[in-house]
Amino acid sequence: MNQNLMTQLMDRAARMAWRGHGAVEPGCMVGAVVADAGGTVLSEGRYVRFGGPHAEKQALAEAGEAARGGTLLVTLEPCNHHGKTPPCTSAVIESGVGRVVHACHDPNPLASGGTSALEKAGIEVIHHPTRMTELLNAPHVHRTRTGLPWMVAKWAQTLDGRIATRNGASKWISSERSRRLVHRERGRVDAVLTGIGTVLADDPMLTARDLHKSRRTAERVVIDDQLQTPPTAQLITSSRRVPTTICCRERLIESPLADCLRSAGARVVPIPSSGGLRALIHQEAADRNWSTVLVESGGGLLGRLFREDLVNAALVFTSPRILGDESASGPVRGFSPETIQEGVPLVPMFVRQRKDDLISGYLVGKAAD
Repeated sequence: MNQNLMTQLMDRAARMAWRGHGAVEPGCMVGAVVADAGGTVLSEGRYVRFGGPHAEKQALAEAGEAARGGTLLVTLEPCNHHGKTPPCTSAVIESGVGRVVHACHDPNPLASGGTSALEKAGIEVIHHPTRMTELLNAPHVHRTRTGLPWMVAKWAQTLDGRIATRNGASKWISSERSRRLVHRERGRVDAVLTGIGTVLADDPMLTARDLHKSRRTAERVVIDDQLQTPPTAQLITSSRRVPTTICCRERLIESPLADCLRSAGARVVPIPSSGGLRALIHQEAADRNWSTVLVESGGGLLGRLFREDLVNAALVFTSPRILGDESASGPVRGFSPETIQEGVPLVPMFVRQRKDDLISGYLVGKAAD
């Protein structure tokens, strides 16, 4: 099997894997393809839900005896441990395939070792990452190595980079179709993070609405240092139906307003005096089992998150409209670079058109390395 065909089939497996977003976390999205010696696809599989059968096992089961002597291409190294399911390496060895091509060594030390186990069984193993699989596996690698969730900053902007007018009006910069896409993303993440400025200006709900089926209910999280969230905010009045967490300074955690918010159903947690937002998010991710967080906030909070290297990716909706007002709000604040090179580096992942909007995806900083 030549390199070009290998890449094509691996990207096919990656496209399969993406369909699991929102259903497989805290596991990793995984896709698999079984091909015969000539490269003809015999079967394919993907990780459908957390705790369910792994992609390799599905693809191999569908191929059956036809897999013998063929090639298994999988976006993540087959696991070699007994977790929620038996080791995938056992199923691969029993299938009789002659070659396994994987795109990423599993960074989880409990699951690693698949390559060694397969090679001991006489199976050829090839490491063949592609650009698409690197993007696919980046969240899993990041979470495993850092203990932090994969954080995606989302904003809508005009063509000249403004997210609101000078008096705060922002409805609606993006199209209705773009907003539906945002609702879909809210229904696939563990938390939606915002700042107190957004709560006071827009009184948002931050829920996934008008969907056929939401894959998960995201916790709404507000960074509110001075504890200014009003008890009448929609986030608070709906907090018994949808989990809501307010994060404030430690000295305010036992204040009357904090008690009022808790009595309405919200959690109120302290922002650690040591470690700031990074320490907060690390702790909340561990306590609340966050895998992916969507950030929908103004420039102030986004600037804080970028400065602490907490943003991994950006999803930007650009409207074909110009405000031309230097006093209008921009998406990120708090930086003072003296040269262009001092700006935050982004690597484009994709650009798509949805109605009149352009939707751009980027990897940010270290996530792009």
